[in-house]
Amino acid sequence: MIIESLITLALLIMLQAVLGFDNLLYISLESQRAPEADQSRVRKLGIGIAVALRIVLLFILINLVKALQEPFFSISTDWIHGVFNFHSVIVLFGGVFILYTATKEIAHMMMLEEEGNVKDRKPSSPKKVIGMIVFMNVIFSFDSILSAMALASNPPLPDGSHGGYQMVVMVIAILVGGALMIFLADSVTTFLQKNRMYEVLGLFVLFVVGIMLLTEGAHLAHLSFFGNEIHAMTKTTFYFVIVVLLLTDIVQGRYQKKLAAEKQRKLASK
Repeated sequence: MIIESLITLALLIMLQAVLGFDNLLYISLESQRAPEADQSRVRKLGIGIAVALRIVLLFILINLVKALQEPFFSISTDWIHGVFNFHSVIVLFGGVFILYTATKEIAHMMMLEEEGNVKDRKPSSPKKVIGMIVFMNVIFSFDSILSAMALASNPPLPDGSHGGYQMVVMVIAILVGGALMIFLADSVTTFLQKNRMYEVLGLFVLFVVGIMLLTEGAHLAHLSFFGNEIHAMTKTTFYFVIVVLLLTDIVQGRYQKKLAAEKQRKLASK
């Protein structure tokens, strides 16, 4: 039983790490909206509050999981059909918000002054940034918690009823995952600040995350357009797209360096 619990714990920690990648990316990008002196504190405090809320959300979902899956409104016309529950609405809203955030940040990067510097903007208050980090962390938490509940589910009882969940194992996994995020958040942010081209890549990854959440929410709502049902983007597809984006960014970066070197050589030969 102990060995079984340890194996489950290891799997849950791996799950938290894998599913927490997009969350950590959002936190690193969003925290840069705060004043520079407050950014590290904002990241750590935001993650800490979010982890506490994630544990609270775990207990809520365990007790209300069936109620949250019950549909509370539907749409049915000649061209669109869907049955929405609380889970699907939360995920859809998260996808829309992520797309809005990524689009807004990409547009900001494209607003260049004549000398080529990005226009300055007024930093957001630390409280506002912490609130956004906590809010989005809760949205990202739904899938990781539901997946954790599936992994940490006890065998059915002799009478056929549900055997419950390994609560201690799930709470430990959430705490370890939160600690890893706090440990890595500053490093990821520093890397993005030193390598601006990867910050642009990060925003496009965030854009893909928004699309993934939209497809997942639509799938949960059994949403279909003109009889064609929307299917959720799998994690495998998501990571494949990320690898393609990364390789494209690397190739483009090297190509630009070669062009710059060639231009410099031509100028020197004149």
